[in-house]
Amino acid sequence: MPWTVGSAFNAASLASTSVWGASSPSTSARKLTATLWQFFSSALADTSNTLIANQAIITKVYFPRLILPISAVLTKLVDFFIASLILVGLMLYYGYTPNLEGLLILPLLLIITFMAAVGAGLSLAAINVKYRDVRYALPFFIQILLFVTPVIYPASIAGIYSKFLAINPMMGVIQNARAALLGTTPINWTLIGASALASVILLLIGIYVFKKVERYFADII
Repeated sequence: MPWTVGSAFNAASLASTSVWGASSPSTSARKLTATLWQFFSSALADTSNTLIANQAIITKVYFPRLILPISAVLTKLVDFFIASLILVGLMLYYGYTPNLEGLLILPLLLIITFMAAVGAGLSLAAINVKYRDVRYALPFFIQILLFVTPVIYPASIAGIYSKFLAINPMMGVIQNARAALLGTTPINWTLIGASALASVILLLIGIYVFKKVERYFADII
């Protein structure tokens, strides 16, 4: 699992930083929250291509097509848990203890990430069936998402424009995961609410688009 191996290296890097000293709290936070972003981006990439990859099954056997994209996200969720276990193990080994009170909010952030990945993935998977060029544009789309999500920079750098970035559900997830794990800033419940609402809207839109195109899948593919 390349994604898991990459996350493990991030974990090792974080643990080493905690021993030898971090250049800034944001440096450690980026490494701590990287696994959440990697889960979202890899799940989005796999989900968008899942119908094309399984076209032989779709054209021969009838079954609820939603199973395919959701199973793709669940697979990445398993990868995420494996990477998280490695990360936690290394942090404990090197004596790095995150804010335990803030850890209680992480399951909620994971649920928001899961809904956002499924919702966006369903829409892209349905569009990709009709327009095959979507899969070639997707890496650039994910790259853009990376730059509008505070994964490699603090949210404060966006200044007054950070309110517009809140439309992105991963904005609240990453920022509050950073706050929860390091405890350097308070949890922003308003931002979590905005991210949850955005992810629910994405999920509903994704289901609608997927169901609308689903009846034509076998013919188009």
